[in-house]
Amino acid sequence: MFALTLIIVVVSYFFGSIPNGYMAGRLSGVDVRRQGSGNIGATNVLRVLGKPWGFAVFFLDALKGFAAVRVALLLVNGELSAAPYAESFAIVAAAACVCGHSFPVWLRFKGGKGVATSAGAIFGVMPIAAIAIFLVWGVVFLTTRYVSVASIAAASALPVIVALLVYLGRYGTILLYFSIAMTALVLWRHRSNFARLRAGTEQRFARK
Repeated sequence: MFALTLIIVVVSYFFGSIPNGYMAGRLSGVDVRRQGSGNIGATNVLRVLGKPWGFAVFFLDALKGFAAVRVALLLVNGELSAAPYAESFAIVAAAACVCGHSFPVWLRFKGGKGVATSAGAIFGVMPIAAIAIFLVWGVVFLTTRYVSVASIAAASALPVIVALLVYLGRYGTILLYFSIAMTALVLWRHRSNFARLRAGTEQRFARK
């Protein structure tokens, strides 16, 4: 079991560490780390390079999380493929992938904030919860026009949604603990956004 866990951690971390935003910038002749907010995530890529690149990076970052979880579940077989073992391996893969995205070895451990990758991983583990938080994100963004506020709201809603689904018997309790940890990481990665929101300097997307 240890060897399998180690393989899943390593594979998932390297999935997550693929710096899609940075590579999109390089393909466009721009270092996104030196433009806008300096983040390699989809939001900054969208601001610096435009919508096509921004949406592409969001999709690819989400795909990393989803792929890491699904590959982990493919590697699990026999008795380990039954719940709660499968859920545990999926959680390990998701956590390693998000850590890879947030702290990529290729960029001296300075990566994105993990929102898209977390969303993809959550969709791979808990699709119902993923759809619910996507709706929360959409409503808050359309209301405030702040991507950061929408991301913070969606992350904060995740444990509440998962707790309800656990109560209804859809998921195991371990996924509630996982959702709390994911929320804590996303909120911690947004600490600079909290500071800009307090200062009134956070950028918002204008209504068109």
